[in-house]
Amino acid sequence: MRWLIYVIDIGFTLYRWMIFARIILSWIPNVDYYHPLVRFLYEATEPILQPFRRLLPSLGGIDFSPILVFLVLEFVRNTIIRVLFQL
Repeated sequence: MRWLIYVIDIGFTLYRWMIFARIILSWIPNVDYYHPLVRFLYEATEPILQPFRRLLPSLGGIDFSPILVFLVLEFVRNTIIRVLFQL
């Protein structure tokens, strides 16, 4: 069972890093959005970020939805791991 908890933890960590990379890319001018890696990051993170963008309007052009996504992902991760430890 510990291997499953480890895999889930790594999966959430990788996904948080992908969102973080997307945030950094949004600050860099002249990013090639057709580059396969950039497209992968955007396509993998957009399904999670999009609903939160509807909840939080951007203030002054700054998107605060990743902050809320980080909080929700951490809550979900902790809940899943806690449930698996109890099994």
